[in-house]
Amino acid sequence: MIKEEGNYVPAPPGYITKVLNAIPEFHRSDMPDFVIDEYTPAMDSANMAPKDWVAIGDYVAKNYHDFDGFIILHGTDTMAYTASALAFMLKNLGKPVILTGSQIPLSELRSDGRDNIIAAAIIAQQFEIPEVCLYFGEKLYRGCRAVKVNASGFGAFISPNLEPLATAGIKIKVREDLLLPMPTYENNFEFIPFAPDVTVTTVRIFPGFSPLLLQEILKAPLQGLVIEAYGIGNIPESPELVPILEEAVGRGVLIAVCSQCLLGEISLQYYRGGSVLQKCGVVNGGDMTIESALAKMIYLFTLKHEIKRKRMLMAKNLRGELTCGLYSTLI
Repeated sequence: MIKEEGNYVPAPPGYITKVLNAIPEFHRSDMPDFVIDEYTPAMDSANMAPKDWVAIGDYVAKNYHDFDGFIILHGTDTMAYTASALAFMLKNLGKPVILTGSQIPLSELRSDGRDNIIAAAIIAQQFEIPEVCLYFGEKLYRGCRAVKVNASGFGAFISPNLEPLATAGIKIKVREDLLLPMPTYENNFEFIPFAPDVTVTTVRIFPGFSPLLLQEILKAPLQGLVIEAYGIGNIPESPELVPILEEAVGRGVLIAVCSQCLLGEISLQYYRGGSVLQKCGVVNGGDMTIESALAKMIYLFTLKHEIKRKRMLMAKNLRGELTCGLYSTLI
């Protein structure tokens, strides 16, 4: 991003190549060899859409066997969404794909982007990390576990329910015990682009939330809904809610419940409101982030399984997005 008439806007073609080539640290002998490819035109990450996730995934897939790793420079606003989407689209990944960026654009003197990019590249070079990650503020997170929590500080991201995969202090320390297992055969790598016609959304429960609003949201063409419930899965009790949820679930809408809280997981059996969700066929989202739950829904509709299998897989760990049953499935 560069400043233009007082606002940050996407830089012109060739800008990133010019800036990175002008930074001496990127050309030290102990830096990995790298090739820079720019997305043209560059875009504000607030304008990202699923088709752009697919374009990034397609680039990785087409160049997969030519590189030892990939660093994706991305705006922070939607970086966690893109990281989650790539985690599901890039199946049997055998090398690091690391998203990073900066809170202060590279065009500014105090940009944190230089350190983030250098550290991400070194981690990709020195360690076998077979998954999509997000590096920011001296920490490497699993991509489908990261969320943005700070709009103005350098520590913009956290991974609420999973410790960082690596920390980059004086030494880089990787938590080998937390990494996804390396695929048995690298040639098993598969790119599964999201279908372009999937429609999913989220709704956040709040005091005074009307079931009639939920009824409107659940109308076609909606295919999937993530309910952001209170605490461990509680919602306001309402006799109108049950038929609305049962009708939507009955016609094949995939509904999952995640928590508004950053820490902890969903347990629907504790409160009557939560047990109503369970009885209506709403899927327990465990400790998934909202970003990951949305990406996972799009992925499952892309696979075109019957709705019963979609519900089963929504509650099952596929890419390390869920703590329960970690590493249990790869679909």
